[in-house]
Amino acid sequence: MDLSFTSEQNMLRDSAAKFLTNECPFSEVKRIEESEEGYSPDLWRQIAELGWTGLLFPEKYGGYEGQFMDLAIIQEEIGKTLLPSPFFSTVIQCGLALLEGGTEAQKEELIPQIAEGSLIMALAQYEESGSYLETGIEMEAKADGDQYVLNGIKMFVVDANIAQKLVVAARTPEGVSLFLVDTDEPGVTATKMPTIAMDNSCEVIFKDAKVTLLGDAPGKGWDVLESVTAKAAVARAAEMVGGCKVCIDMTAAYAKERVQYEKPIGGFQAIQHYMANMLIAYDPLSTYLYRVAYLIDEGEDFSMEASVLKAMINENYKFIADRAVQIHGGIGTTREYDIGLFFRKVKSWEFHCGDTDHHYEVVMDKLVDEGVPEW
Repeated sequence: MDLSFTSEQNMLRDSAAKFLTNECPFSEVKRIEESEEGYSPDLWRQIAELGWTGLLFPEKYGGYEGQFMDLAIIQEEIGKTLLPSPFFSTVIQCGLALLEGGTEAQKEELIPQIAEGSLIMALAQYEESGSYLETGIEMEAKADGDQYVLNGIKMFVVDANIAQKLVVAARTPEGVSLFLVDTDEPGVTATKMPTIAMDNSCEVIFKDAKVTLLGDAPGKGWDVLESVTAKAAVARAAEMVGGCKVCIDMTAAYAKERVQYEKPIGGFQAIQHYMANMLIAYDPLSTYLYRVAYLIDEGEDFSMEASVLKAMINENYKFIADRAVQIHGGIGTTREYDIGLFFRKVKSWEFHCGDTDHHYEVVMDKLVDEGVPEW
């Protein structure tokens, strides 16, 4: 297994880092967070022009046939700058759902719009129970001719307030199915929720909303969701790995500058131990991230590795961000210092695509089913 980057991938990382550093400094992140839209249309247009929105998709749908490794590189750089954008919800969650579960006509119509940046989408999966399991999807879709009708509430729908279309998970007699719905459809109301991360997490209420089945037959939605969520968990983990790196770098720089008792605080052994432990928590994550991305590109089963990675990054990112703020002192929790941006995001991202307990259970279930390997 060769995890070294190609020259093209190194160029992709360098160009992404340069673009995000120039166009999305932390002052811009704060401005976007405080806006009602929660994203910058101008930045979104530039991202599309760079080709990021079409990276994952086949050429026949307007994409660039990129590898998942390429996506992980971009996501890691996004995590370093905390770019507020609908990239994750539109390209990764809904784009992959369309690619894996849509009919050919649906793919031909919608994926090129995502690839060119003209369509923003959001995935409406979770309900008030907050369950990640198939049983947590209780909203029913009732057949109405060629369409279905939805009534109920979806929670934590990221970017629903700016999306033109939603992919909605609901229950039919055949099982969980996925549906496409226009957000301007009568009976669809998206309300942005106040969150500690100041992200576009929304409550979406459906009242006699007419929706269209995603795919050629009902009852196939959960298989699509499981596949998409596993890949989305890896993509989110890449973003979190990037955040870990910046937390360490930012804190190391601060420890060299902050003087106490007439010497930089980085000279104190306790701070050195904190920094060493932060680095120890980070180092295995980066390597393991790209190992899982490699498995995805090779078409191998990566589902257990995805859960291991997401559980690890959930806990290690919290540890690193907590220690970073502690070293900064009380000022680290304020809006004035940029380290606080990461401290707030980490708790929100912990629950995206499964929290730690959920992924522990996934790993244990797979070990029970497959048997514990002999060492």
